[in-house]
Amino acid sequence: MLHAMIMAGGGGTRFWPRSRMARPKQFLAFAGDRTLLQGTLDRIEAQVPGERCWVITSAMHRDEALQQLPDMPANRIVGEPAGRDTAACIGLGAALIAKQDPDATMIVMPADHAIEPAQEFRRAVHAAAQLCDEFPDVLITFGIRPTEPATGYGYIQRGEFVAQRQGVNASRVQAFREKPSREVAEKYLACGEYDWNSGIFVWKARTILAELSLLKPDIHAAVQRIADAWDTPQRDSIFREEYGNVEKISIDFAVMEKAEHVLVVQAPYHWDDVGSWLALERRNPQDANGNTIQAMHVGINTSGCVISADAGRLIATIGVSNLLIIQDGDATLVADRRDEGAVKEIVARLKTPALEKYL
Repeated sequence: MLHAMIMAGGGGTRFWPRSRMARPKQFLAFAGDRTLLQGTLDRIEAQVPGERCWVITSAMHRDEALQQLPDMPANRIVGEPAGRDTAACIGLGAALIAKQDPDATMIVMPADHAIEPAQEFRRAVHAAAQLCDEFPDVLITFGIRPTEPATGYGYIQRGEFVAQRQGVNASRVQAFREKPSREVAEKYLACGEYDWNSGIFVWKARTILAELSLLKPDIHAAVQRIADAWDTPQRDSIFREEYGNVEKISIDFAVMEKAEHVLVVQAPYHWDDVGSWLALERRNPQDANGNTIQAMHVGINTSGCVISADAGRLIATIGVSNLLIIQDGDATLVADRRDEGAVKEIVARLKTPALEKYL
């Protein structure tokens, strides 16, 4: 049977000041009234009922996840005692799912993606699940056909075509490539052999556990000990001790770039990782001057700006262009849109006793 695991950790620092330590971006809504976390569960619920879904978030955000997902069984929402990156997170999810269903196929989804239409996403999931049933030793990742030479994503080089299921193509992965320079990204786009790496995976739970056992045996042993203790009185103490000491490494570095049997399916849907404030442009319409406005705004000679503010707060602009102007609560960000990636550096500078209240 198909099970789902949603990764809802992470700080969302590039969405500061709206995304804060107490409520990072996966718990926020950027278009419509559903948060990114709620939208992620919405997309999969037609294929996977709540009792076969898991959400893994940080311990400090578990209550928020419970509040946002009231129909999901509370024991399926797990709070990590420490952030240890995606290899440990996915390993824990796989171990818990395999404990429930030893033959489980699982989909792993980050909680901060925008995907539409949902039925096309479900078609891709169905195709990947079919391939896992036919080839149970494969690891499947979802590739996104690039629309621009983006430098903020990792890339997947497609190799030999393997199969088509549900009208969705699957190929062997020839190589994973880290975030490239603009020049290299342009070559990838022109070549036509590369997809963006979306970080969405489908595989047998036992297969990813076997790969972890081979490639990262300490991580495998730790998550297995946690899963073994999950229904015992020692669960919380073992969880804290084991998880806090596990290696901090991504699933890409730990497994995907080293495993032998890796396929990429070309996703038929529109995907956005909602990685920074410029995502608002892609998710919302612009006015006649190319501004994306989510605020009460009065502007003169204002163009190409992304402007967002709390209800009841007025933003007035004169003679500005290509800016991010974001007001949220007790903080305001003003930045050149070309420097959007530096927002996380502002967050790093707030980690002082005098400024940490703004985190």
